[in-house]
Amino acid sequence: MVDSSIDSLREAAHRAASDAEQIAWVDEQDNLLGSLVRSDLRERGLIGRGTYIMLFNSAGELCVHRRTLSKAIYPGYWDVAAGGMVLATETYAESAARELEEELGVSGVELSAHDHFFFEDTGNRLWCSAFSAVWDGPLILQPEEVLEARFLPIEEVLREIDEKPYCPDSLAALKRYLKARGEDVAKEL
Repeated sequence: MVDSSIDSLREAAHRAASDAEQIAWVDEQDNLLGSLVRSDLRERGLIGRGTYIMLFNSAGELCVHRRTLSKAIYPGYWDVAAGGMVLATETYAESAARELEEELGVSGVELSAHDHFFFEDTGNRLWCSAFSAVWDGPLILQPEEVLEARFLPIEEVLREIDEKPYCPDSLAALKRYLKARGEDVAKEL
């Protein structure tokens, strides 16, 4: 019980610090307007920048992870990509590298850029950049953001999205990635 309380306090402190971060604020064409505190950007329905990093192993399996219950957006949902908001001082690529290391403990890998697109959902308006990387080493999960993670074949991920809550923004990135590779997933996603 003590561990659970400590974890809850750690998650709450992490969420408060995260909500206070200065995030890149952009317009409808992804032109930088300045920076705003993350919670202010979200509450005002303004547009930020986000990154999505689909992490594969050399067998072609995709890393999926479950978000902590303290997340402001999609708490407890499964996610097909590491990633997050781009800080005011970062490029998309710098944000992607930072987020991959923070959430899954993966660093020093080559990030391949794939897509740049707009995503909008309730409480979530973003210009997004999607990346992928290959990693066969251990995962070191950030306990304040990630409850569990595992590698799954793409076909299994596509089956799971009908059974479990998955983040719609990262699913949009995955769908676009698979379509660009010539894989017909329109009916699955």
